[in-house]
Amino acid sequence: MNPPDFAPLRLLQNNVPLDDFCGLTPTEMHRLMYNPYGVNSPLGFQESIEDSTLDCIPFFWLTEEFLKIVSREKSIKLTPLGALPRKVLHELYDHKFITEDLIEAGFSKLSREQDSVAMTSVHQSALLTGLIKKTKGKLSLTRDGKNHLSPDERSNLFIRIFSIFTNSFEWASNDGYPPRDVGQRGWAFTVYLLDKYGSDDHSVEFYGDKYLKAFPKSSALFTPAPWGMPQDHFVSCYHVRSFTRFLEWFGFVTVESTHGVHNAHLDIVKRTKVFGKVFRCG
Repeated sequence: MNPPDFAPLRLLQNNVPLDDFCGLTPTEMHRLMYNPYGVNSPLGFQESIEDSTLDCIPFFWLTEEFLKIVSREKSIKLTPLGALPRKVLHELYDHKFITEDLIEAGFSKLSREQDSVAMTSVHQSALLTGLIKKTKGKLSLTRDGKNHLSPDERSNLFIRIFSIFTNSFEWASNDGYPPRDVGQRGWAFTVYLLDKYGSDDHSVEFYGDKYLKAFPKSSALFTPAPWGMPQDHFVSCYHVRSFTRFLEWFGFVTVESTHGVHNAHLDIVKRTKVFGKVFRCG
């Protein structure tokens, strides 16, 4: 007697929309997680991304200017600790693409790379793209980097930078939260949530709750503390990684504070027009 064939049942189960996945099937969720740019993924880029749209993406524009500086200077000598020199930092920061609250308020100065999370992120992610290389303490463009600085390559340059930032650059290196994969794991699901619900204003907590339903073990990675429960720490981490230092940096949302820094989970997320000009979902 032949054993029962469960393949049709598994196929059926994997293609049933789930509430925990906000209407996605397990198959669609798997594609979002492991092949977000694939042909059958619920997420993808628009066929054409115009220059006017790219000019509204702060992290892209900042990285592009960084690559142009490296190109102009031929090579940039790093500090003994391997950081960007102050002259380059100031030239990039003066564009005001991404600013630091403490610097803008006059409480600190941009004296070294680690004074700006954005500068460190641009430097490290650019190295990961393979568009620049570090040799004997100096940065220079690779041949691929020179090709991508051509004006007609801007859209491809954006996709290269975005892909590296989401899949290779380690978001957790930007903050003090111990769990390494919260937020970055399933980043494409957050983008899907923004497409599904972003036409209305919702709080960070709203998106955090839906992320937590899809990845229920995420809050368990945080331990209780005198100033909050694990879920509170999860939302704070998710806020910083997914919204402040991802979606805002790429110009896909604005986040408005309505209750002060101690209630940041109630900040209101507003999807921008840039989002729809970059992504196609569904």
